[in-house]
Amino acid sequence: MELNEIRQNIDAIDDQLSELFAKRMACSAAVAEAKQQTGRPIRDHAREREIVNRLTARAGSELAPYIDALYSHIFDLSRSYQSALWERKSPLTDKIARALSETEGKRLPEHALVACQGTEGAYAQQACERLFPYPDILYFDSFDGVFRAVESGMCQYGILPIENSTAGSVTQVYDLMEKYHFYIVGAQRLRIDHRLMRKNGASNTPIREVVSHEQALRQCGNFLASQPQIKATVMENTAVAAEYVAKSDRDDLAVIASRACADLYGLDIVKEDISNSPNNYTRFICISRRLEIYPHARKISLMLNLAHEPGALNAVVSRLAIAGINLLKLESRPLPGREFEFRFFFDMAASASEPDTVRLLGELEAHCDKFTFLGCYEEQ
Repeated sequence: MELNEIRQNIDAIDDQLSELFAKRMACSAAVAEAKQQTGRPIRDHAREREIVNRLTARAGSELAPYIDALYSHIFDLSRSYQSALWERKSPLTDKIARALSETEGKRLPEHALVACQGTEGAYAQQACERLFPYPDILYFDSFDGVFRAVESGMCQYGILPIENSTAGSVTQVYDLMEKYHFYIVGAQRLRIDHRLMRKNGASNTPIREVVSHEQALRQCGNFLASQPQIKATVMENTAVAAEYVAKSDRDDLAVIASRACADLYGLDIVKEDISNSPNNYTRFICISRRLEIYPHARKISLMLNLAHEPGALNAVVSRLAIAGINLLKLESRPLPGREFEFRFFFDMAASASEPDTVRLLGELEAHCDKFTFLGCYEEQ
């Protein structure tokens, strides 16, 4: 057969497939109505397995894996369609509607009590002052302390680093997200300008050790690799490390931190801009105990625990694709105590003020082992 003739046959088959698919989705709608009346869940694992087993047996061993993959996607589409037709109110839907109503026409407050990790001069402080013009800042020794301060109500907001453009995600923060109840209400991208600094008057002594936060050390890995005689030591924060160097009696000690720390702690800058990349940015999130969704919020973050089975992650990604939502980030972290099982973090470009997006969130909530809406916010 000629190529054009083959393509004509494919077109004819595609026409039949699309008609049959429409008929199948109509049946799915009828199934959704029946399940809603009887209170049965949308997903029926046994029924899906029965269909796949029957069709793969008919298709033969060569095509069986393709039939399996095809119907896995068809089942996802069918469940998505059924969920869209199954109008259900959820606590999340009501919470989002209330948050949108309470913050309509407002912005993050100019004055707020904010928790930051570290001490004066920390990058978190700089991000905080970008988000809040007149913040009162309480400093904590750890990221855990920031979460606890917000969850307990000690502070109205907390600022935490979540991701760096060169060193990747701040895994300690992701791991703590499961432990605490909070919402993301804003985010700030901050350019990180690492500098090598030391005490005044120590310029003639060779540097033997440099201290900083582990992310800062990683972001300056190329520079440190070129200085193998210098020992790198992790401290809890760049500003804490700068203060430590300023107060130390050692002349062979240096720190990697920001220019603000040089001014604040009276340090000499030995070398400027030692980051691996000149485009070194860190994303900071602003967390709150209350859900607050402000105008211009166009980013949604979710935390999901999915069934430990093939296609579970693909089912979520497929739903986002069907809804035309752009997935900005997908991060996985192992679930403590559960071998080879993972928690997934999603960032997506979407607004909770859109009814279709809220319906999608309700659909995902119904189909995940654990669903956590982390917030809808603006990133500056």
